[in-house]
Amino acid sequence: MFQANLTSVTMFFFLGFSHYPKVEIIIFVLCLLMYLITLLGNMILISITIFDSHLHTPMYFFLSNLSCLDIWYTSSAFPPMLINFVSGENTISFLGCAAQMYFSLAMGSTECVLLSMMAYDRYVAICNPLRYPIIINKRVCVRIAAGSWVTGCFTALVETVSVLQLSLCGHSVINHFACEILAVLKLVCVDTSKVQLIILVFTIFLVPMPMLLICISYAFILSNILRISSVDGRSKAFSTCSAHLSVVVLFYGTALSMYLKPSAIDSKEIDKFIALVYGALTPMLNPIIYSLRNKEVKAAVKKLLIGNSLVLS
Repeated sequence: MFQANLTSVTMFFFLGFSHYPKVEIIIFVLCLLMYLITLLGNMILISITIFDSHLHTPMYFFLSNLSCLDIWYTSSAFPPMLINFVSGENTISFLGCAAQMYFSLAMGSTECVLLSMMAYDRYVAICNPLRYPIIINKRVCVRIAAGSWVTGCFTALVETVSVLQLSLCGHSVINHFACEILAVLKLVCVDTSKVQLIILVFTIFLVPMPMLLICISYAFILSNILRISSVDGRSKAFSTCSAHLSVVVLFYGTALSMYLKPSAIDSKEIDKFIALVYGALTPMLNPIIYSLRNKEVKAAVKKLLIGNSLVLS
């Protein structure tokens, strides 16, 4: 079935933002800037977590994984989109579409799991600080990260294969700027109830369930913080969680609006702009949020920039 699709549809065409010709150039410039800032910000975060020994802790290990995910996620969709803007072709091959769909799903799904594990990490750090080095040791960190990646990559593979093995009946125009799974699913000319069920099950597993774990973790964290008598102690405990909580709200808020909206609401144009926020704005803001709300990251960035300036001079 997959091979049949490969021979019948070899190229997809994106409508993108062609309905808004006056703002296409603005969207191009904004997307280019956001992509470059995303690469720069996340590469800096990865660099400081590697080279600064003070950041060799579980929290920053997970943060470097999050930065890797953001780079991979944005790179799967935005460079091809920017190239299409410049060339005006707005096309992608069948295999290119399959790869783009898989990597965007895999990175997004992995991030869902990883964010919930980062909430658990904060819970142990604040509620069980004396046992934290024992519970969240190096081996556990590697297992948590590996489990997040494997889960995301596996679910993405199942979803991608499930959609692309369906008959497209020659339909090749995608009303989107990338090979987003729901946009491609609308090209299918056969019954999609089974595939939609698979997507729904995985979405529930990857969005509400991790959110529930995050809410439970932060309920215990809040309860523990309120029992701290000193103002400085409360402030320090809140500061260690505020950055992660901000990223969670931003990430899951856009994810829920994309994949768990009522089926009666079918606005393709709104979906595209939400996907733009989800795919570009969130990965760009993640390193900024962690930098602004974390003194250790600020100090490490300053140290890295000063060291580079001395080497150049």
